[in-house]
Amino acid sequence: MLVNAKEMLKKARKEGYAVAQININNLEWTKSALQVAEELKSPIILGVSEGAARYMGGFRTVMAMVRELHDYLGITVPVAVHLDHGTYEGSLKALEAGFTSIMFDGSHYPIEENVAKTKEVVRLAHAKGVSVEAEVGGIGGEEDGVVSAGEQADVEECRLVASLGVDMFAAGIGNIHGKYPKNWKGLNFELLEEIANVTKGIPLVLHGGTGIPEEQVLKSIKLGVSKINVNTECQLAFADATRKYIEAGKDLEGKGYDPRKLLAPGAEAIKEVVREKLRVYGSVEKA
Repeated sequence: MLVNAKEMLKKARKEGYAVAQININNLEWTKSALQVAEELKSPIILGVSEGAARYMGGFRTVMAMVRELHDYLGITVPVAVHLDHGTYEGSLKALEAGFTSIMFDGSHYPIEENVAKTKEVVRLAHAKGVSVEAEVGGIGGEEDGVVSAGEQADVEECRLVASLGVDMFAAGIGNIHGKYPKNWKGLNFELLEEIANVTKGIPLVLHGGTGIPEEQVLKSIKLGVSKINVNTECQLAFADATRKYIEAGKDLEGKGYDPRKLLAPGAEAIKEVVREKLRVYGSVEKA
């Protein structure tokens, strides 16, 4: 069922597991994520960046595809469709298109502007029964052209933004988007603990879930992280499986060039990544 993310994340925080946000990029991504969530009876969040939405034909097209696939596949587990790192304008457009959850990322604004815009997004989204994620401190790496070195969040700013009625909260704690460099220092758990204390039980979000060692993931869940975002790992698995299919000459055998056959190994590879994440995060059978 298509729902907002509020209740699934409150349950995850209370019971000590995390819900995966799997970012979707096309039909294969969406089907793979939905099918695995149903198979493992896990709640799931489908993340959509503004760039991915443009690629897929706009927010309304994305929402229509998810809605129709959800019904066609007979999905019974809770599914949220979440705007990832939304601009203020993008947040309003995604709301209009029927997204069930919104991340307004005001982390690059001065704190006063972040607060004002987050407040307004919360007001508009909650009027429609849509959940809201806010952010303080930049998440490192690049996402849709926004580059950050991974600024560590200010605890007082976290307290302020988390008090605005948001349903989930993301903070920079040394995590980055994309592949982690060899000299990465790891997550700042002292800071995470401080943030958990001042945000008073609000489900916390860990961006850049690809490449964080399992023990750090599990520790972050114990400290209040209830949502973990994964994108790069699915992209790498998809690319690797597709490359192997073509390098093995499978596209030249019979009708191996048919996109349904050509993209099938990549879709299966995504499923394996999603299965692994749901198991590690502890959300299997939690639907």
